Amino acid sequence: MQGVQKIPTVDLNDFISGDPVRKAKFVQDIGEAYEKIGFVALSGHFLSDALVDKLYGQVRAFFDLPTDIKAKYEILGISGQRGLTSFGKEHAKGSDVPDLKEFWHLGQQLNEGSKYKGVYPDNVEVTELPEFDKIGVEAYQMLQKTGVYVLRALALFIGIDEFYFDGYIAEGNSILRSIYYPAISEDPKNAVRAGAHTDINLITLLMGAQGRGLQVMNHAGEWIDAIAEPDELMINVGDMLSRHTNNRLVSTRHRVINPEKENWDKPRYSIPFFMHPVSDMKLNCLTNCIDDNNPKNHEDITAGDFLNQRLREIGLG
Repeated sequence: MQGVQKIPTVDLNDFISGDPVRKAKFVQDIGEAYEKIGFVALSGHFLSDALVDKLYGQVRAFFDLPTDIKAKYEILGISGQRGLTSFGKEHAKGSDVPDLKEFWHLGQQLNEGSKYKGVYPDNVEVTELPEFDKIGVEAYQMLQKTGVYVLRALALFIGIDEFYFDGYIAEGNSILRSIYYPAISEDPKNAVRAGAHTDINLITLLMGAQGRGLQVMNHAGEWIDAIAEPDELMINVGDMLSRHTNNRLVSTRHRVINPEKENWDKPRYSIPFFMHPVSDMKLNCLTNCIDDNNPKNHEDITAGDFLNQRLREIGLG
């Protein structure tokens, strides 16, 4: 049986329009998409074109810095959760072949009085690029704002309070990851830019899915291309949300394949926002997602413990 062949599209403007009919249709459309394949392309988000352009400019400038300069931003002992993770460190769960990428992590900007100050690692300041951190924080805030509304829609879809997730994500351990896939200079053999995996978090909001590279596995086990329009974010369900909804919402395997050989000389950049809850949120399966036809599938665990477990599995713990 053939599975879904195209990533569904939705417009966030429908959800925030004030029109109950448009809002209800958005909730149904995005919920069904996450049940059927776990990915949607979303327009109407809060990132402006100007902000996206500035962010990519800063990201390119950072990864163009000399290797010895970048190396000082790789912080030991924090499992790559902030700052730089250099080339070849991360691999997909179950694989020992490193991905062909390096990346930068920017985390939540906590107030001094936050109970999570000291629980999450501090952000790392890039002194060579005075705009790098400022623009990253601005993009982080707009992506988090977008994610709040997506989770509100999903809460309604699964039959819980619309604002259920708000308190868990306001100070959540969310990560803005800026990824650099360098040009390929020699036969990569079994290595790919990002091996097949599922994401750890609640939802992922991805910038940079224009053009071929990102692929998603549908329910029939087929790899399909996931290509967004320039004004769209690709948004997928992560393992934390899949666990919490007892697999009602699907955390889908995806990968970034290497380009054709004639395009090996072209690097790739992408910027996903991994939306995490606070570390002490319980990911226990929601009771209204458990019934005789779908018994409880996962053991109880907190978001923080689950994150640490998965970081070890992908070579960062």
